[in-house]
Amino acid sequence: MIRAFFVAGAFAAGLLGGVSALAQSSADLINDHRTPGDVLTYGMGYNQQRYSPLAHINRGNVKRLVPVWTFATGNALGDESQPLLHGGVMYFTTSRSTFAIDAATGKGLWRHDIEYDPDTLRTICCGQVNRGAAILDGKLFRTTLDMHVIALDVKTGKEVWKTQSDDYKLGYSMTVAPLVANGVVIAGVAGAEFGVRGYLEGYDPESGKKLWRLWTVPAPGEPGSDTWPKNDAWKVGGGSTWLTGSYDPELDLVYWGTGNPGPWNPTVRAGDNLYTSSVLAIRPKTGQVAWHYQFTPNDPIDFDGNNEMILADLKQGGQTRRVLMHADRNGFLYVIDRTNGRLLAANAFVDKMTWASGVDLKTGRPILSQTTKDYLAGNEVELWPAVSGGKNWQPAAYNPETGLLYANTLEGGWLVAPAPIEHKPRAIFFGVKVAKRLWSDDRGILKAIDPMTGKAKWRVPRAVPSYSGVLTTAGKLVFSGAMTGEFTAYDAETGAKLWEFQTQSGIIGQPVTWERDGKQYVTVASGIGGVYHIHGGDARLRNVPTGGAVWTFALFD
Repeated sequence: MIRAFFVAGAFAAGLLGGVSALAQSSADLINDHRTPGDVLTYGMGYNQQRYSPLAHINRGNVKRLVPVWTFATGNALGDESQPLLHGGVMYFTTSRSTFAIDAATGKGLWRHDIEYDPDTLRTICCGQVNRGAAILDGKLFRTTLDMHVIALDVKTGKEVWKTQSDDYKLGYSMTVAPLVANGVVIAGVAGAEFGVRGYLEGYDPESGKKLWRLWTVPAPGEPGSDTWPKNDAWKVGGGSTWLTGSYDPELDLVYWGTGNPGPWNPTVRAGDNLYTSSVLAIRPKTGQVAWHYQFTPNDPIDFDGNNEMILADLKQGGQTRRVLMHADRNGFLYVIDRTNGRLLAANAFVDKMTWASGVDLKTGRPILSQTTKDYLAGNEVELWPAVSGGKNWQPAAYNPETGLLYANTLEGGWLVAPAPIEHKPRAIFFGVKVAKRLWSDDRGILKAIDPMTGKAKWRVPRAVPSYSGVLTTAGKLVFSGAMTGEFTAYDAETGAKLWEFQTQSGIIGQPVTWERDGKQYVTVASGIGGVYHIHGGDARLRNVPTGGAVWTFALFD
């Protein structure tokens, strides 16, 4: 059941009135990173740099940052979403609700609710969350945990269309923020932990009609099928697509990461297991794959390849290259020529790694350690990074002025061995025996990383890891949140802490910045939840209150 609530008179006051307020065209999306008055795309631009050219708030005055409004979401399950903003209205999603908020005052304009059958929640492995929406031509697009993509009218919150992607009873769910690219709404799925076969789908934004489906695990006879054993392993092969891709409009290529193969136990699925733990460069109109690169062949440790794909132009050997940067859960930072998939650099960005000694730049393959070889032989070993990765889903940011990536990294390992596993519908499909989780004293480190070397220019350690997205600006600032609730601004060049504010809950959301009437604002959601809160076993979070809210800050005049 879906309900929408509307605040009468709000739009009559001009908040969304007029043609210009509704004109979220394809051209607007392409220019999103250049128009700081709006936030129209996941990642604050198709390139997902999470960088803003705004500098009204800067290193010299950020200490005067104060909250100007807060909006309670009423969500106790974790607010991971990135807000969108257009025409003076902010749009924010939780797993159960979508909100339109007056960006000037924080007043709610409309609310759209989803009521789930409790049975839906049996196959949500890592938190009942939603990561955001997409917008085009007066419609807001989002996904649901029970496997629907829906379009809402941005003026009223009323449903325009609703399309079922697949059956959640097969183990699927949807937490992803859709991507609108070349007039197609693209959305991915979660569920590899329950033995689904992953895919991406494209939808018509006007009608919700499915235009194409791209399976990430090939069936027998399809390209890549020879990388799977000759049995039915491909049918439960994983390859989820639960984080939003990036888009290069000039090349007309979408770059989307794929998740781990199923089960986690690699000994029962011999081969590279394409196209899991990879990046796919696809044509948005058709879903056709132009090229692929696999980060972790035969992924032995649930490393995934879903983490964000950041697009930028970098100099290498005196030549400017159009690259894709990806900090993988396997602990390596990859720089790839996004025109053809050629690997340019791959270096460790974590402090401790035992599963591989490096990446061969000629073959693109990881150089497995003896430890991993022992694991593949069925032995219990100590592997770093662990299942949480060197960086989990929380998105990094890239500042083209400093040339640095800013990422909340993780330092954890585990004592683990392969274990027998049989696939059962809607049952966890791991196939490993974990003897012990291992952590460094500082479980998380915010790092400023050189993309071509993986080396950190500066680092800010945290005993409790941060699962917040990162934001960087032309004001030479880096913003990040903590699971204990602090929202902090750092000097982008030195890492010095310049400002901090304590929010009401833990931050696992994605900060954005925007401009209205010549004034710069910073917005972030606070509301603890998500995978680490559920599975991390961190007693230090026991007293962090649940309950979500959207906070917006500006300089005190």
